[in-house]
Amino acid sequence: MGKIFYVMGKSASGKDTIYKKLLERLPQLKRVIPYTTRPIRDGEKNGEEYYFTAGEKLEEFRQANKIIEERTYETVYGPWCYFTVDDGQIDLEGEEGYLMIGTLESYEKTRSYYGEEYLIPIYVEVEDGDRLLRALERERTQKVPKYKELCRRFLADEEDFKEENLKRCGIERRFCNDKLDGCIEEIAKAVEESLS
Repeated sequence: MGKIFYVMGKSASGKDTIYKKLLERLPQLKRVIPYTTRPIRDGEKNGEEYYFTAGEKLEEFRQANKIIEERTYETVYGPWCYFTVDDGQIDLEGEEGYLMIGTLESYEKTRSYYGEEYLIPIYVEVEDGDRLLRALERERTQKVPKYKELCRRFLADEEDFKEENLKRCGIERRFCNDKLDGCIEEIAKAVEESLS
């Protein structure tokens, strides 16, 4: 039976970096690439972090009943959709392990789609002040920084990742990302134990 390891955390918690490092460290895990209608950021490549697509393609997936989960955020730049598609990337019949990244909401919907027994949450935490500094530093590197969107995401995460929501989703274990290497080591060990 395959397992899906699902990395999540508030914005600027380091989950993207942890996700990439886990793929390097645990090559037996297969990467699942989500889709988005948001604009590509500087340094991103289509088919790596996301499949960047238009709203028409999302509608095609909806019509074909291929959507595993989807979320739309009303950003200061208009609506941005993020979604996971049942497009053949995941086959839980085998013994493979898969690595996904997303939000608590996307985790919950994916768990509902596949079944609780297949999903293992990896919840990454960082102190809020450190997260805000990280987010600001990252945004400053963009050709056109989107500070209003940074603030919207930061505040939305406070609501989305409330303790009652974490509890409802069965999130008990947390991985503190105050030191990246130590956090990755702890997560990798937990994944390896789950796979053995």
